[in-house]
Amino acid sequence: MRLFLDCEFTHLSAAAKLISLALVAEDGREFYVELLDTWQEEDCSDFVKEIVLPQLWGGSYALPIVEARMSLLRFLTSFKKEVEIVTDAPQYDWELFCDLVYEGGRWPRIVRNFPTDATTLSPTSEGEELPHHALLDARIIAGMFASVSRGNPDGAWAG
Repeated sequence: MRLFLDCEFTHLSAAAKLISLALVAEDGREFYVELLDTWQEEDCSDFVKEIVLPQLWGGSYALPIVEARMSLLRFLTSFKKEVEIVTDAPQYDWELFCDLVYEGGRWPRIVRNFPTDATTLSPTSEGEELPHHALLDARIIAGMFASVSRGNPDGAWAG
């Protein structure tokens, strides 16, 4: 099962801090979380302050990192077979995903331990411009490579 990953983070550098993370599965299941305690506004580039931060949803999606990690691990273990993480920005998104999912020296068995770079795949449809919101971007990317049936009409799975 492919899960399409997108993240929003503070700035384009190796020191980037995770702001939000989303996964959209081929079967339509979705996960979205915003981190409350991993970054501060002063950590963010001007682009992130102007474009990304105003789009955050907050509410039940905004969690401290410990709860976000537990919620992500619950979502991942809901799959019965190995999941393949697909991202269009492995140098950033994959690293931030790994930082969140890797817990206590353990990697979740259900997750393949290397990403698939979406830019190496052949899209089945045209995408649209990404709005720089992790869940909306992940939906667009998933739609380019899979026929995704929405399993949750009310929105993303939140722990």
